[in-house]
Amino acid sequence: MVVRRKKKSRKLRGRTRTMGWGRIGQHRKSGSRGGHGAAGLGKHKWTWTIKYAPTWYGKKGFNPPRIRVGMEVRAVNVGVLDEIAAAMEASGEARREDGKIVIDLAAMGVHKLLGSGRITRPIKVIVPMASERAKAKVKEAGGEVVTLVEEEG
Repeated sequence: MVVRRKKKSRKLRGRTRTMGWGRIGQHRKSGSRGGHGAAGLGKHKWTWTIKYAPTWYGKKGFNPPRIRVGMEVRAVNVGVLDEIAAAMEASGEARREDGKIVIDLAAMGVHKLLGSGRITRPIKVIVPMASERAKAKVKEAGGEVVTLVEEEG
């Protein structure tokens, strides 16, 4: 390969009309650009793409499915319900129906009731969603679960 002894920047010194690019607008307009924006990145600008934007094409990674787009599901376990009921009784906020303390988890911003932990007192729970195990544990303790959303499954 021949070594370029004189740099192009040295060659283009001295203001001439065409700076060495010939007559009639060579290197002048958008034709020398190869298109607007990202045009040609998969075709005539492929070597540029490989060098400077190697991740331009293709996919990578995994996006897990969500219940609803952008919704973060807040969950509470059955074992926490006893603590919530005790705190409500202590502060005097406890509401009773048929001898059961009513806990409205939907009003507290909780979306789902899960089945981990133990429950000892009868509680009526109002919640958008609940697992089968959670429903069984609350019913076993003498309480009931009112779900606001019917789950498919």
